[in-house]
This record gives sequence, structure tokens and C-alpha cells, in this order.
Amino acid sequence: MKIERLSLIVGARPNFVKAAPLLKALKQRDRFKVRLIHTGQHFDADMSKVFFDQLSMPEPDLYLGINQGSPVEQIAKVMIALETEFIKNQDDLVVVFGDVNSTLAASLAASKLHIPIAHVEAGLRSYDRTMPEEHNRVATDHLADYLFTPSKDADKNLDNEGLSKEKIFRVGNIMVDSLLRFAPVAKQSTILDEYQLSEQSYGLVTLHRQANVDEPEALDEILGALAEIGTQIPLLFPVHPRTRQQLQKLGWIARLEAQRVRLTPPLGYLEFIKLMMHARVILTDSGGIQEESTVLGVPCITVRANTERPITISEGTNILAGISGPGMLNAFREVMNQKIPEPKNIDLWDGKTAERIAEILVGLAD
Repeated sequence: MKIERLSLIVGARPNFVKAAPLLKALKQRDRFKVRLIHTGQHFDADMSKVFFDQLSMPEPDLYLGINQGSPVEQIAKVMIALETEFIKNQDDLVVVFGDVNSTLAASLAASKLHIPIAHVEAGLRSYDRTMPEEHNRVATDHLADYLFTPSKDADKNLDNEGLSKEKIFRVGNIMVDSLLRFAPVAKQSTILDEYQLSEQSYGLVTLHRQANVDEPEALDEILGALAEIGTQIPLLFPVHPRTRQQLQKLGWIARLEAQRVRLTPPLGYLEFIKLMMHARVILTDSGGIQEESTVLGVPCITVRANTERPITISEGTNILAGISGPGMLNAFREVMNQKIPEPKNIDLWDGKTAERIAEILVGLAD
């Protein structure tokens, strides 16, 4: 297959962490004409620019600035904009990452133009079709021509759905490439001093999933548990902008801070790695943090009813707590009564995933 022109599509914070090592690996080979396109899904300084800066990523070759409207409206606008760009650039391959709306939009646009698609982080499944991310990842995998998977369970999911084994390449977890590369830099961060935290003496919280944040009853249940946990260990909670709107609407900000749950703006990548490294426990609904905490050997309580990353439970440090207060509190007690786990060595989560993907693409192009 002829591959000369590649476009890498990013839109949200997790995409940036996954794209950075692959962009670096491809540019080092000087084999392709590579463009980085940012759809603008995450657009402000805290959610976007700081990640580009800290991940040593060049400015995007194209910034679409599409960040308004409902998910369907965003997907439609991104598709229309990318159709024009893919035709103009005469792309030979479109590379997408993860499961955000920009991932699906780019895959649909490329597919309609008969441009081959490579999906990095393919094969993950929660089997919960109420999750927008599940729609995105399933549809993208079935549109894609090359499926780069992070783990053996992802391979099995794709095989069970009837996708050709010839499309599937297990390459490892590309987020780990960034984590291992930047962990030594993150160690220099002074974020613990800034928030007067000592190692292993605090918990770290993130919440952003629609099912948790946009449903008042579910959010009340989760926040009530966090307030209770905050009486036992101080919690630092970098708050996603959409989550903060809900906290304000429901009157939770003062109530949380009264229980030693400290709310902060979104943090940079390096600062957040430093906080993860030294946390006693992480409470999150993020998929990527489940993986990063496993590599770092930090106990992780996932505030969801399911996970598309079961390997972080079977081979990692993750506990699936659900979204009930009692479930979260039981998981917290379990963590606090155990020894701090050792970092896990999961197969191919070794910091070399981007190199493997780049070599495969070179092989396909030759």
C-alpha cells in the first residue's frame, strides 16, 4: 500500500498523550509527510495548550476550533471540516486515537473518502452502550483498516466481533510511552509543596464521565462518598470545567471543601503525573488513569459500574467500585488496609509502543 501522507487527528487531552510519542517516532524516521490536526474539542489553555507544551509537541499543522454544540453537532462539524482537508491534502492514511468524538468523526470522514484508517488503542470494550465512548470505539474499530491494540483482551474483543486477524496488531499501551518518558521530568515538579501535601498522605480525584457528572442523583452519591473519605484523608480534586459547573449548580463546592476535599483548576500533565506518583489512593472515572496508576503502582478506585480496561483489575492496581457511596467506601477501606502495591509489568507496556507502530507503518508503506 502506498503511504506517503499521514494525518494524525487529536481533539482531547487523552489524545495528546497518545499522539505525542507516535508523532515523534514518525518524524524521526523521515519516511512520511505527517500532519497533526487538532479539532479543538478541548480548546482552552488548561485543557489543551499546556499539554502540547509539556509533551514537547509542535503546534498543530491545522487547528479546526470546533468546540461548541452538542456531541452530534460537533461530530458533524468535524466531519465536514476534515473531508475538505483530507481531499486537499490527498491523505493516504488517517491515524486516530482512543474513543473521543473527534476519533469517530475523523474515522467516518476518512471512510467515506476511502482513505485507510489506523486506530491506536483499538479493541477496548466496556460492553455498556449507554457510554458515548463505547459507541465511538466500536464504530471506529469497524471502520478502521489497522487496529493497534494495547493488550490481549482487546485482541479477543476484536476477534469476537468478527474482525480480521490480519488487521490486528498488538503493540502495547501508547500512554505508557509518554508516562515513562516524562516521569523523570515530572519528579521535578513542586506541585506537592504548592498544595502542602506529603507523599502517601493524600488522595487524588478526577471525575468527568457523563453518567457520573450530568446525573444529579449519581453525582450526589459520589460526592457524598468523597466528603466522607475526605474526613479520613485529604483529597485533591482537579476539576474538569463541565464538572465544576455541576458542582456549582448542586451547591457542593463549599460542602466538599469543608470536608478536606480541595478543588483546583485542571492541572498540567507533568503536575498530574507527580500527584499520581505520590498519592496514597486515586479515585477516578478516567480510563487512562486506571492504566497509569497500574504502571506507577498506585491503588486506583474506579468510580464506574464497568471498565473497558479489565487488565488493570486482573493484572493491575484497580478496583471497580461502582457509583454507590457504600461501594466507594468499601473500596477505600480495602485500599487503606492493604500494603501499597508494587508497579506492574504488563506485557508490551514498556514505553516502546510508538516505535512498534511506526515500524509497522513503514513496513506497510514499503
